[in-house]
Amino acid sequence: MMMEQSPLALLPELSLLAGAVATLLAGSFLPRQRQWVARLIAVAALLAAAVSAALAFPSHQNGHFGGGDAETVFGAFVLDTATAVTRLVVVAAVLLVIGLGVDELAGTARESETYTLLLLGGLGAIVLAATDDLLVLAVGFLLASIPVYALVGMVRTPGAAEAALKTYLLGALSGILLLLGATVLSGIAGGTAYVDLAAGLALAPAAAVAVGALAVLAGLLFEAGGVPLHQWVPDATQGAGTAAAAFLTTVPKIGALVAAARLVDVLPGSLPWPLLVGLLAAATMTLANLAALAQTDARRLLGWSTVSQVGYLLMPVAVVADTSAAVPALLVYLAGYAVTNLTAFAVLAAVPGARSLTDFRGLARQRPGLAAALVISLLSLVGTPPTAVFLGKLTVFTAAWDGDLAWLVVVAAVNTLVSLFYYLRWLVEAFRPGEPAPTAGWARAAAVAGALGVLAVGLGAGLVTALVGEGTLG
Repeated sequence: MMMEQSPLALLPELSLLAGAVATLLAGSFLPRQRQWVARLIAVAALLAAAVSAALAFPSHQNGHFGGGDAETVFGAFVLDTATAVTRLVVVAAVLLVIGLGVDELAGTARESETYTLLLLGGLGAIVLAATDDLLVLAVGFLLASIPVYALVGMVRTPGAAEAALKTYLLGALSGILLLLGATVLSGIAGGTAYVDLAAGLALAPAAAVAVGALAVLAGLLFEAGGVPLHQWVPDATQGAGTAAAAFLTTVPKIGALVAAARLVDVLPGSLPWPLLVGLLAAATMTLANLAALAQTDARRLLGWSTVSQVGYLLMPVAVVADTSAAVPALLVYLAGYAVTNLTAFAVLAAVPGARSLTDFRGLARQRPGLAAALVISLLSLVGTPPTAVFLGKLTVFTAAWDGDLAWLVVVAAVNTLVSLFYYLRWLVEAFRPGEPAPTAGWARAAAVAGALGVLAVGLGAGLVTALVGEGTLG
């Protein structure tokens, strides 16, 4: 039975909400040259959320969601290991986004509003990941997606306007699908809580369950940037500001994929969910990697790259009900992907004048620190040891294999090899002679810090995995 906790257990979320309100109010009354005060308020709120989340980290972890001794707030917000990890990863990701965006946002007309949207979007991602109720899931979807629409359109350019419109229209369609699916599932199960779904859907007609579940998953896949509602990602990545692009390709994915795993975990076995989700994973990674091969714009290439990563992240979602290794694998990959993807975007932010891959020529000779950060981030996205995504891919491949999806592991391995080609194209340009564009100080520091984080997450998570395997921990 779930144990009910005090609303004070939501202190990390309350910190983000209070920080968003305070940031917006401060920005409304401060002159443009003093908007850095709003930035400090946002950072303080994130640090408070991080500290409270770390202190509330559960002492008992297992390889499943919830569990018999899981704690909840209001019966809909689960305080388990997945929620704790999501809190920390989301807060760290938003902090890094703010760091890489200082040069781009400082002194602009919408600086404080951007920080407010980042905090609210991060809060929405956490709500998505932590809830086990369809009604709260719909609220989390809106809270995570609406800030993204605004962030994409914050830059007043034709490309940003087109990307914002496409993102909004697909988001509205996805929201309708999610609400439709939630209505169907709750109607046939007799309740909106996942515990009601687990009990009520077992005897429900398979066709109705399939319609409802696939509609909810479609909405979550829009948030994550996966097939079939992924078309907005490359356009938004190319048209939005760098900080906004870094955020929208990282933070919403965290909440949406954990939410998808929670949902799949309670679906009845009357339908082949591992096969269905596995096919979505294979289609996502294959389509995105093939599309990325033809890209010459660095931002658009990273946009397709983030879509391909969703394919790998869906692998543990497919087998979440079949193996206890799925949830840890998903969390490890999400943490590694977040720091890696943000490091790549920090490099873009550090060279704001570079758009095409050829604009990075001379980077290795003139800016060796940035070149090293680019090498580490791109090789990590491929899955090269000892980087963070390498361990993530190793764990998700193992989970999929344990869940009897060996064919999906083969598809993912082939796609990993394909992705190496377009990442190497970028690295080859960086090591060619030339004169790179001027760099930005804060973003340069964020790129180097992120690169160190990629290595630290990879080595640290690898050490913990080894200790757990030997029985030294846990």
